[in-house]
Amino acid sequence: MAKISRIFGLSLLCLGASALGMLVYLQQHPLIDFSVFENYEPGLPSVLLDDADQEWARFDLDRREPVQLAQIPTEDRDFFQHAGVSWRGMLRSIWVNLKAGRKLQGASTITQQLVKLLYLDSRKTFARKIKEQLVALLVERKFTKQQILEIYLNHVYFGCGIYGVAAASRRFFGVPLAELQPHQAATLAAVIKSPAQYCPLLCPLSAQKRRDLILGLMRQHGFLDQPTYEFALQQPLGIVPGAQLVLAPHLKETIRTYLEEQLGKQQLYTGGLRIRTTLNQRLQKLAQQQFTTQIKNLRPELDPALDGGLLTMAVKTGEIKALVGGYDFSKSKFNRALQARRQMGSVFKPLIYTVALQRGASFADLEMDEPFQLELNGQLWTPQNNTQTFDGPMTLARALSVSNNIVAIKTFLKHDPTAVIALAQKLRLTSVTQPYPSLALGCIDVTLKEVAGAFNVFANDGVYIEPHYLKWVKDRWGRKIWRPTVHSERVLSATIVTQVAQVLSIGIARFLQLVHNRTFKIQ
Repeated sequence: MAKISRIFGLSLLCLGASALGMLVYLQQHPLIDFSVFENYEPGLPSVLLDDADQEWARFDLDRREPVQLAQIPTEDRDFFQHAGVSWRGMLRSIWVNLKAGRKLQGASTITQQLVKLLYLDSRKTFARKIKEQLVALLVERKFTKQQILEIYLNHVYFGCGIYGVAAASRRFFGVPLAELQPHQAATLAAVIKSPAQYCPLLCPLSAQKRRDLILGLMRQHGFLDQPTYEFALQQPLGIVPGAQLVLAPHLKETIRTYLEEQLGKQQLYTGGLRIRTTLNQRLQKLAQQQFTTQIKNLRPELDPALDGGLLTMAVKTGEIKALVGGYDFSKSKFNRALQARRQMGSVFKPLIYTVALQRGASFADLEMDEPFQLELNGQLWTPQNNTQTFDGPMTLARALSVSNNIVAIKTFLKHDPTAVIALAQKLRLTSVTQPYPSLALGCIDVTLKEVAGAFNVFANDGVYIEPHYLKWVKDRWGRKIWRPTVHSERVLSATIVTQVAQVLSIGIARFLQLVHNRTFKIQ
């Protein structure tokens, strides 16, 4: 205990020095552009439209009435007393964490959290924390508590792609802020601490437990009388029917971060933009339901953490009609359809046979499927087929349709590997750079979006078109202020593409038959 007290004393000294340094710094450095605060207006929400111009989501930071602390309770109980940084809260946090020997409490005020939301990254470094405290003190000197609280509640994240207290109130309970009941307001306050843990759409039990804790704090600090408190404790969460299915949360998050960079946060959240996406709502709902069902079915047999992505695109236009970025958005915003890089595998093989056809080969040509080895950097490489058997002479058509490894490697080495690389790069498979023999087996890391774009060339008569999910952005007056540049070019002749597509259709039919007979297993 004596050691803890000494450390606590040192912490007090550090806090004092930090405070003095902040005061000196504040007198000499403007540090930050306050235009986000000074120009802040509740504004209009920006609306995401589907491929039929129907709304499917919004970036909603609008407000319908002033927000009082009594309406939306918070754990920053000293909000109206502190100057942006709660020294008492910091000391309490240090003491609790020292006694426990690990971090149990944080000490960020609402002002600090707002500064982090609008200006800083999420890295947990001492330098970032000091900057956060400095800016929070500046913000408190320049703006009123009501302004700070209002902007914070209109920017804070509530999970499932929901930003802003007004949007959360409508999504969770189907009511505007003015009609919130105490137990509903407590639920909103509970979610803010950790949307991944307490979002009521995904974690109703933990959300209700924390809601009850917040209700206790509201009673303790005089926001509720005893009868109201007891009544609120008995209420269910009351999530409105249909709120559980959040449409395309990974895609919405991807669009949000991208357009923030392109257009800026203020315009995106308050500019009343109309954002035309390529999403088809019917296909998206079906994709989410099927993806979730299949992952649930596979998890008992495979790793419980099994996850994946799904992407559906229109052949002729490259428009992404449905996208699932992962199993549980509340636990991970990482978009596995657009960001995760995995081995391409046998999906690469059609490119090898395409180049062979371009160089005069025929699908009727024979190649031996036999034991094969190659010396690479002084070591022998002895690839095998998935069947662990060899079938002797087979046509190139047969080899592609059954995804034979040995024939694919031989064909790759025979027909100029650099030509295969050149084709891959035209198809925007940018990680394909070296003619290693293992490239014939798809030993490269690619994203699902890259694979879909490359493979689509065989369905699109040899024309590559870049997969995309945004069409345009219009301002509140209907003027187009942004549109993407979508790359498109003819890469292959229609004659060669037709031949490859016919063989691929045989292979796909064979695969579906194996699945139907349940003889295909995921390795």
